[in-house]
Amino acid sequence: MPPPSTTALKNALVGQGFEIYRTVGSRIVLADRVRDNLIMDSGVAAVDETPQAVRLTVRVQKTDFPGETDDQLYQRARRQAEEAVARGYREVEHVAVPVHDPGDKSRTLDVWYEVAFEKAVDDEQGLFDELRRALQMDKTASPAGRH
Repeated sequence: MPPPSTTALKNALVGQGFEIYRTVGSRIVLADRVRDNLIMDSGVAAVDETPQAVRLTVRVQKTDFPGETDDQLYQRARRQAEEAVARGYREVEHVAVPVHDPGDKSRTLDVWYEVAFEKAVDDEQGLFDELRRALQMDKTASPAGRH
């Protein structure tokens, strides 16, 4: 069960019209409603720590850029986040996430190269405003937008 302060923040987020996808530790991950009956991880989370922050995760799918090295893929993800960095976000983590075949867990279908950024906010209203901005940012690098 999330700590009481995280529960209060979740209630405040819902009250502001945000949809919750899941809670991971102190991170409240927001949902992206793709269709009426389908929600997905938006790549945006409220971080319920002191200070509160917005976490933005950008991603590159390896199959979209065959032949590129791990470093090139992470750099591509970082370039995708240039707007966020200009807004004061700082890199906090990068990780390669294997995407397994749901019918055969021993088979990897793709690898997502994810880079996470965070920006501290001054107050709850600042958190809500920044979450709305982050939800509007493009968080996935695509072959059409090759740099």
